[in-house]
Amino acid sequence: MKIGFVLDDRLDKPDGVQQYVTLLGSWLHKQGHDVHYLVGNSPNAQQDNVHNLGRTVSVRFNKNRMAIPLPASSTMIKQILHDENFDILHVQMPYSPLLAGKVINTAGTTTAVVGTFHILPHGKLSSFGTRSLAILVKKSRSRFDDFMSVSSAAQKFAKSHFGIESTVIPNVVDLSKYKTGKPLDSLNGRRNIVFLGRFVERKGAHYLIAAYETLISKYPIYATTTRLVLCGDGPNRNALELQSEHFSKIGAEILFTGFLKESQKKDYLASATLAVFPSTGGESFGIVLIEAMAAGAGAVIGGNNPGYSTVLGTDPEALIDPTNKHEFSELLHKYLSNNSALVSLHDSQQKLVQSFDVLHVGPKIVQFYEEALARRRRRGDN
Repeated sequence: MKIGFVLDDRLDKPDGVQQYVTLLGSWLHKQGHDVHYLVGNSPNAQQDNVHNLGRTVSVRFNKNRMAIPLPASSTMIKQILHDENFDILHVQMPYSPLLAGKVINTAGTTTAVVGTFHILPHGKLSSFGTRSLAILVKKSRSRFDDFMSVSSAAQKFAKSHFGIESTVIPNVVDLSKYKTGKPLDSLNGRRNIVFLGRFVERKGAHYLIAAYETLISKYPIYATTTRLVLCGDGPNRNALELQSEHFSKIGAEILFTGFLKESQKKDYLASATLAVFPSTGGESFGIVLIEAMAAGAGAVIGGNNPGYSTVLGTDPEALIDPTNKHEFSELLHKYLSNNSALVSLHDSQQKLVQSFDVLHVGPKIVQFYEEALARRRRRGDN
């Protein structure tokens, strides 16, 4: 099949949707499919067949930074679709009428159009914004042949905000990439509590610092036997450093790594006794949880938001209310002090993570494409 991924944002960013598109696209290419990317201007993209359809501008949305497209060239879109004659256009959703919307409306009648819902809005303003967007793109929605969602949380969002029924096919991860992670020598000597993510409010790094401080005040031994490792960067970094600057006075160790390249992540995650992601919301899935499991982290703990629950289930042994620092600290204590509990959770998560491998999920998406294309062709025959 000839497949065109449609993304309003830039492709050359390390965000979750871009990881989904590039990993799935790479896997499809290895299976013999002809893969193209119809995206916002992406000067640093490493993939072949990248069609830059227009510039993007950065905005704040869903308590994070994202790019939205400026109006794409209709002439360019028509020429690309004419030349390539795609079997499948795979649109990342929600989408803008200024780029993806134009591609959808221009698609030939023999091309099947499918969409994947990725996000879950965090807060009333984000929810209002997506409902407004649903109105703007309502006309082009009728051109779709089918829809996917990466989680049950994203599926509910698709239904509640867009009135769209969708099939849950989970996010994809290349487990083999993360299984090569090795614990870092520089992080030997203490048990590591590792956070990886952007330093923005909803990701909850400040809640982890507060829980760690509570843990040490309750159980002083952890000041000299554990280390808090905060991987990432973002607008709240200075505030987080101020919040934790007193730890050194009591012998505690806290490390800010700064932004990590993709190639570095697996080693930090492999060094984790506990990989902790205390996000309060706005998560439709939680791919970082899967990455941590695949890298071999001792155990993975996440905030009890709908997206992370999709990955971790409703298990209170792996989910926490990040805002309750006392319960949070006690869960940390449980796994730091009880090795059998740690091993039990680790073993169950190692079984769980296999179901998200691209080798397992990829064929399901190909089948989804084939069924959508078959329906499109039947309509054409009729």
